[in-house]
Amino acid sequence: MGIHENLLGGPPPTHLPDDPEPRELLASGAAPADVAAKYPTSSLAWAQLADDAFDGGRVVESYAYARTGYHRGLDALRRSGWKGHGPVPWEHEPNRGFLRALNALARAAQAIGEQEEYERCSTFLRDSSPLAADTLS
Repeated sequence: MGIHENLLGGPPPTHLPDDPEPRELLASGAAPADVAAKYPTSSLAWAQLADDAFDGGRVVESYAYARTGYHRGLDALRRSGWKGHGPVPWEHEPNRGFLRALNALARAAQAIGEQEEYERCSTFLRDSSPLAADTLS
């Protein structure tokens, strides 16, 4: 029995394919805007832009970046067989860009008073990966 096997019969965990180039560029100090322009499907680049904007007090900008990363991540999840629910493990590093974007979207939604979106995204994050929810909060 595998470590990620769901004994309750739910969907298996979704593991996004690795896309190391954006991650390596960001780790080397490349500007997130440059990485997002070169790799526009990278949720990680958009999540970093969202985090930087939020840290700089640009909440609406953070919301927009986070929403872009979130939707890019949903596209990637669907291409990987995700059916709209089920685990998206934080432990699988390629999933972290999507999970970070989802967290950033929840955070920005809360900051602008969009309570329903905050609650939806927070629940989605916890349902996808309790470890991500705990790590990112």
